[in-house]
Amino acid sequence: MYETIDRLLDGPPPGASETELVDWIARLEAVKCRAEAVQAEASVRLEEAARARQAEAGVPARKLGEGVASQVALARRVSPARGAKLLGLAKILLAEMPHTFALMKAGLFSQWQATILARETACLTLDDRRVIDHELCAPGPGGQPAKAVLMGLRQLENAAKKLAITLDQESVVNRAANAAKDRRVGLRPAPDTMTWLGALLPVKDGVAVFAALDQAANAARAAGDERSRGQVMADTLVDRVTGRSSAGAKPRIEVKVVMTADSLANDSDQPAMVEGYGPVPAAWAREALTDGEIFVRRLFTDPAGQLVAMESRSRKAPDGLAEFITTRDGGVCRTVGCDASIRNIDHIQRHTDGGATNAANLQGLCERCNQAKEAIGWQARPGPDGSIVTITPTGHTYTSPPPDTWRPDPPPLSQAELTLRDLLLDHRLAA
Repeated sequence: MYETIDRLLDGPPPGASETELVDWIARLEAVKCRAEAVQAEASVRLEEAARARQAEAGVPARKLGEGVASQVALARRVSPARGAKLLGLAKILLAEMPHTFALMKAGLFSQWQATILARETACLTLDDRRVIDHELCAPGPGGQPAKAVLMGLRQLENAAKKLAITLDQESVVNRAANAAKDRRVGLRPAPDTMTWLGALLPVKDGVAVFAALDQAANAARAAGDERSRGQVMADTLVDRVTGRSSAGAKPRIEVKVVMTADSLANDSDQPAMVEGYGPVPAAWAREALTDGEIFVRRLFTDPAGQLVAMESRSRKAPDGLAEFITTRDGGVCRTVGCDASIRNIDHIQRHTDGGATNAANLQGLCERCNQAKEAIGWQARPGPDGSIVTITPTGHTYTSPPPDTWRPDPPPLSQAELTLRDLLLDHRLAA
């Protein structure tokens, strides 16, 4: 085994083809994931050994395990605070999220992906956390890969949030209420006499601030401003916060909330979606709709989860097909694993090759992915279910699953189906 890993880490041989180089990168990524899983397992065993040794030495129970996180931090060359978080994650994975841990051991899931799931299920009971672990990370029927493996980081976060809201909306709402108390602004140094200014804000405030800056950037660029989008947004932020220059008339800020009609009418607690953020409890969405400080555009879905209508309290009409595609794709680039914001509406099958300009043949891409797709040897085709198959110049195929950002939960299971699911879950957890 060690010889195989050493050979892999020696790097690809001279003259390796493009296909071989891509395969080498993929194998190394799998090794990284497996290494993180083994590090987690070793960390838990380290703490167990340390606690046993300390107990034999008469250390009080409340102090058992002290120093272990610092040992982990030193071994992994991170801060003690980071070491404590890594140790905490390791204990959660081994004790409470067996399917997530199994994906890591198989080389299919990274430590950061596991961190996202652990974070988004932190407020749930052990049983509910295990349900989400099984739903997203257990193998699918017929040996299909786990759902989480095919998701980008933002998609994974949204899926976990949605399931958490569905299982225990009250806990999620309570955590959100408590989290609002932690709102703050921070400043960190950056290279070249620059600084990072950040703010932790409630969802509607953060989305509204970003939307205002984005709108200012669009207006400036349309007027011929030579500054980049980022420069305009940064300058506008400083101008409006410090009063350095007049910002003119207040912009009309719009936040999109997607929800079913039943949720809007308080007949259902189906999670809603805030574009640019992700799933939110229906109760929160209904309250946000009464906020008079921002314009909230409500988008409705049919029972199958497809967007069917738009309604705006702003006078501005929807921008049409491009806006529909951006909303349908959740505002995130459709390329597998890419979490960048959509900047281009792209023909999946090139227009020059006969591709139609319609919803079935359009996708939202970030600028980088849109440029990459135009390089020699790249191909793409839409699938009948809304998926997108991309073929790279090396012949590797990647499938972007249909956007399910707005898809409602499936119908509730019957009692027989619930019993069968619980039996299977207990069996797999025991294994």
